Amino acid sequence: MATLHQFRCLLAAARTGSFTAAAADLGLAQQSVSEQVRLLERSCGVDLFIRVGRGLRPTEAAQALLPHAERALAASEEGLSAARAVRDVVAGTVRLGVFGTMRYYTGSDLVAEMLEAHPNVRVQVVGLNSAATIEMVRAGEVEAGIVALPVDDAQLKVTPLCRDEVVYLSADRESLTGPVTAERLATAPLVLPYASWAEADTTRRQLVARVQAVGGRLRSLADVDDVETALELASRGFADTITNRGILQSLDSRLPPNLAAVSLKPRMWDTFAIVQRRQTELSPAMRVVLKLAVDMMKAATKPKGKP
Repeated sequence: MATLHQFRCLLAAARTGSFTAAAADLGLAQQSVSEQVRLLERSCGVDLFIRVGRGLRPTEAAQALLPHAERALAASEEGLSAARAVRDVVAGTVRLGVFGTMRYYTGSDLVAEMLEAHPNVRVQVVGLNSAATIEMVRAGEVEAGIVALPVDDAQLKVTPLCRDEVVYLSADRESLTGPVTAERLATAPLVLPYASWAEADTTRRQLVARVQAVGGRLRSLADVDDVETALELASRGFADTITNRGILQSLDSRLPPNLAAVSLKPRMWDTFAIVQRRQTELSPAMRVVLKLAVDMMKAATKPKGKP
């Protein structure tokens, strides 16, 4: 079987026109280069060079083999580069921007798994809201971000990741027997999260658009920043609230037991995506962190009971 070393000797001999020159080019003994070419000829079953005076001329068989040898060596180098890239992950700083409730989808596992696999990497996960993270990506303050769509910027590359249903919650289970339409949202007593980012929050913008489409106006009795605070207020009967189904699955036993959740009509979703600056290549460390985050988010947004 042909080896990469034989291919290197073949290419050097064809390029320089002699075994002596090829040996000098490769830093080997002339006898070693000629022996490797003879072994390659034995594998091919044909002569690869014709002696012309003191030089060598590639045969037709050698001419046919040369481009394949070049591709084999190139593929080998690409493979080594890929392996070195993984090796290089073990050092440096990776800085990922995220949306405000990312912790419910990945918990501490995202950072923990990265540190466990690559202890020499410094991990920074930052961000309060999708809008703020998009600005950080745009300004180059983070290498990439995970945000809720839409992203209105042609300078950013957007890769959709997954979606999570937005659901309506109430402590009054009887009130959830009918469909939660836009008309009902316009008159419902609500406590809404993400108060500091109300105008930029993608979930609230979808709700506002629905209610405005039926001539209504989205009104809240209270606005808070923390999603769990909104859920606690709803559980005490002050108002109903809105959140993502994936967040509810994450809270599990910490979710107030008297709260019930139903889909909106029509159903509504938040779509999450990876954003990065166009024409920039992500570092090996960032690619590893994103792979972990993507896997965790897809698992967290998969409905329970589905394989």
